[in-house]
Amino acid sequence: MDKFLKYKIKEYVYWSVYIHQNQGYLGRSVIWCRREDALDLVDATLEEKEELFIILRELREGLKRTFQPDWFNYSFLGNETKHLHCHIVPRYASERSFAGVIFKDKRWGNSYRTDHDLQIPDDVVEKIRVQIKKAIK
Repeated sequence: MDKFLKYKIKEYVYWSVYIHQNQGYLGRSVIWCRREDALDLVDATLEEKEELFIILRELREGLKRTFQPDWFNYSFLGNETKHLHCHIVPRYASERSFAGVIFKDKRWGNSYRTDHDLQIPDDVVEKIRVQIKKAIK
């Protein structure tokens, strides 16, 4: 996770929140379980589960205040990265503009899909990270 330190938004007791480096969905974030051997959501400890729902609410409300998404998708997939983590994907019925970039949710109303060809400048990703960090203090 060292290579992702620059994406960290906030650290909790059992989880850390990061901005996802691909911002095809404005504000997309990842909640990462800090326990090294954590693999599956159903194996999370009671304390981890309780804190996770606190974080989900804080992050959802912070994203609502900051970017006004119309909906949220939450996914615990683990297909590529075999570790317990959750993707929070804000969804938008209409375009949003932030830091001079127009964000369009081309798959609104359908499952999200990462556009691996999308390139959002690093400085814009950092500005998004800072905005979310302020919103969930």
